[in-house]
Amino acid sequence: MAFVSWNCHGFRNKSSELKDIINSYKPACIALQETYIRDNDTVKIRDYSIFSNTSSSTRASGGVALAVANDIPSSCLHLNTNLQAVAVRMHIKSLITICSLYLPPHQTVHQTELNNLISQLPSPFLILGDLNGHSPLWGGTETNSRGRQIEQLLADHNICLLNNNEKTHFHLPTQTFHSIDLELCTPALLPFLNLTVDDNLHNSDHFPLIITDNRHNSANHYYSPKYVYNAADWQKFSSLADITSAIIDNHTVDEALVNIISIIKTAADASIPLAKGTRRRQYKPWWNDLCQQAYKPQQKAWNIFRRYPTTANLIKFKKSKADSRRIQRQSQRLSWREYISTITSSTSKIADTISSSLSQISSSRNYPDHFLVHKLKEEKTKLNFNTQSHLSYNNSFTLLEFQSCLSTVRNSAHGPDNIGYILIKHLTIESQTNILRLYNRIWQEQTFPTLWHQAIIISILKPGKDATNPLNYRPIALTCCLCKLLERLVNRRLVHYLETNNIIHPHQSGFRKGRCTLDNLLSLETDIRLAFLQKKHLVAIFFDIEKAYDRTWRHGILSDLYAFGLRGNLPIFIRNFLRLRKFQVRVGFEFSDSYIQEEGVPQGSVLSVSLFIIKINNILHQLPSFVKGHLYVDDLYILCTGNHISFIEQQLQTAVQKIKHWSDFNGFNFSASKSSEVHFCRKRGLHLDPEIEMDGRIIQIENQVRFLGILFDRKLTFLSHVKYLRKRCERALNILKVLSNTSWGADRLSLQRIYRATILSKLDYGSAIYGSARKGVLKKLDPIHHSALRLCSGAFRT
Repeated sequence: MAFVSWNCHGFRNKSSELKDIINSYKPACIALQETYIRDNDTVKIRDYSIFSNTSSSTRASGGVALAVANDIPSSCLHLNTNLQAVAVRMHIKSLITICSLYLPPHQTVHQTELNNLISQLPSPFLILGDLNGHSPLWGGTETNSRGRQIEQLLADHNICLLNNNEKTHFHLPTQTFHSIDLELCTPALLPFLNLTVDDNLHNSDHFPLIITDNRHNSANHYYSPKYVYNAADWQKFSSLADITSAIIDNHTVDEALVNIISIIKTAADASIPLAKGTRRRQYKPWWNDLCQQAYKPQQKAWNIFRRYPTTANLIKFKKSKADSRRIQRQSQRLSWREYISTITSSTSKIADTISSSLSQISSSRNYPDHFLVHKLKEEKTKLNFNTQSHLSYNNSFTLLEFQSCLSTVRNSAHGPDNIGYILIKHLTIESQTNILRLYNRIWQEQTFPTLWHQAIIISILKPGKDATNPLNYRPIALTCCLCKLLERLVNRRLVHYLETNNIIHPHQSGFRKGRCTLDNLLSLETDIRLAFLQKKHLVAIFFDIEKAYDRTWRHGILSDLYAFGLRGNLPIFIRNFLRLRKFQVRVGFEFSDSYIQEEGVPQGSVLSVSLFIIKINNILHQLPSFVKGHLYVDDLYILCTGNHISFIEQQLQTAVQKIKHWSDFNGFNFSASKSSEVHFCRKRGLHLDPEIEMDGRIIQIENQVRFLGILFDRKLTFLSHVKYLRKRCERALNILKVLSNTSWGADRLSLQRIYRATILSKLDYGSAIYGSARKGVLKKLDPIHHSALRLCSGAFRT
């Protein structure tokens, strides 16, 4: 395990050199000084999280940063200091604190400030930085005042020095080398750490310092290996992956599944190369042979100058360095132009969007006591789904159904068995038919493979949330693609039954054929406009359900299926699917222990949305006759229109109480603090807003609310939404500005496609709703539209 400390003398202009350092040492953490990063700058390193203390100066100066590998759990420490310092806590088998520190040479630093910083760092800690202190203790020829301060710091706090008299800084004006970059640690770490100094300046005036922790070997850290499908020999794979009927018929379901997985993986291993499981290299697409040829003389000149530091050798080094930099910059520009020129007129593909904490979320202990009593009572009643009747939805699946579902799937992430959809698609018809044979055994024998109960959880941080709180992550379950394909077959039959029997409430629009978010948005806007025309008040409440998917009551789903009249294979499959769910959380290359998911539906599975819709479906039937409600999966709003606020308040309060009563017996928990109320009204005069209570708390009254991506303000001017939309489109406009370079940019048709994908798609979404705004409001979007069209067409401003 390695740590790197480097005064990069500017983060942005050293990105190429930083990639070289990362590729050479694969550090767990990089401490950078003099980053020149300002408050409004956005900086990124692939596979690393950056924590920075930026400079508030108007010009580029100072600044420190820590880049921590994403596969290592870490959290930033808040430091109460005026020093240029940033610190993180990392968990590498055990906790360790890393601090990046920069002390400018001509800035006065008081000893109390250094003492204060040390007191805030939890032990064991490692301080990496450019401290600009000179002392014979670490290889200096003399001692300056900063050096005496550091010596005092080492003595007062029993801190150890890692430096070994190697020079870390080259002072160009005097052509001399100094030791001013220091690495300090607590005594507990000293026996395990070794420090070496890179012999390459990497176009800075400081050498990178590499600290190796001998307790941990990062070279043995591997991600799950992945197949390189672009290099696959599919003909060989298809011939090797021979799944016969005997494999299915002569074994148990679990054994047959294991055999199928083994055959597919063996064939894949023999015909598809595997990507290395180590941390990805930092890619430099512009680096070519010319760059390599120019870089070698620079390194040769530098090595000669280090041995013989004469003025003539320094001039040769600076000249070769300038030549190398010129060639690299030319290569970067040429590479970028070539890349842009390859953007053709083909259809653009636009991207669609720990452990113990997750297990606690799905635990029954999270339910209120009164619901637990009801839950225990209901679950004592066994649901008998057996039937002697012939029901079409219980028939065996056909090859046509199998191939139809397989043709619609995308190449999504694989589950624990490491088998993706693309492997199933490249099987022969005979092998696919025998997989279908296994599916029908599972279906008719009313069993479920043990392997399919396990899921791998990838935790995705919710936008704008605190990364240190495990509850702020959205759990996405990666289940076996073989299982998800069978789920897709079952889900088609389930949805067909629900739709043909009109079971789903007509005001539920989520994931239904021929329905979309615009149905709910248009309904809301129409109701508000109608209230304005009739000079009435309209009050809407937008609800937030806490951990909706993770706390969905499974027995409640089965009870609803039973009430819908479903019997036989279909509901029994769903019961087996929900039973004994387990998961592991993956963070980088590390897997957590296996946990049981007591309740809820697994996010990421095919059936989850349909099962959730079934459980929440009945909530809209609880509303009073004067209250209207709409659902988009779990996005619920209710509204009431009237001439008198008192009447609206009474009706909405009744509706909220009924919703609360329904949720008390169905396991859902509505959050009063996250729900919001908006009073839509254009009537003149003073009108008090209704106060609606839920769980003893007043629902917050807002002037505007975001619902399904559209901002609704109480006057329905859509001014806030248009301003927000313009800000988003202005960011996307920068893409066109770069690509439309007149000398080497992409062709006109490609620019138009990019415009439609990145800007027009944003403007189009919800335009049927916000398009009713005043012309003066809508005109705020015209400059974006016009600028984009000019960039696409090459036209001049008139």
